[in-house]
Amino acid sequence: MNNQNFSFRTTVREEDKEIIRDILLSGGFFYDFEIDTAVELVDDYLLEGDKSGYLFLYAEVDGKTVGYTCFGQIACTKYSWDLYWIAVHENMRGSGLGKLLMRETEKMIKILGGKNVYIETSGREKYVPTQKFYDSCGCELIATIADFYDEGDDKLIYKRSL
Repeated sequence: MNNQNFSFRTTVREEDKEIIRDILLSGGFFYDFEIDTAVELVDDYLLEGDKSGYLFLYAEVDGKTVGYTCFGQIACTKYSWDLYWIAVHENMRGSGLGKLLMRETEKMIKILGGKNVYIETSGREKYVPTQKFYDSCGCELIATIADFYDEGDDKLIYKRSL
């Protein structure tokens, strides 16, 4: 990846709703209701700002948003944060952008006082590349909840200590 044309932004804009929808649709991983939920988090932020509990980091190449994360501190904890979403447009997969987004998000969380990041994902076969991604980022699988999302679809919980 050519990092010279690569940048991050934290400003959340109205047009991010459609950008996020496009990014999430591109990979074919998510159900429509999951994509709708991701877009609703942008709405929440646009209405309430940081008080919404959601923060965003967008990755751009040549001015075009091609990936993002959404994260926030876990209520009633001192140092624990959730990574709600991390996604890269399908045409950028394998470029290293996901790892860059993860590292930049971790830096932001650390600056904000976070020490632990928790990530939930599906245990379905389709999500093996996602699971391998978290492994490659130094995340530890700490729990599996059987049949959480659906019969045969376990919830996997990863932890990354900062």
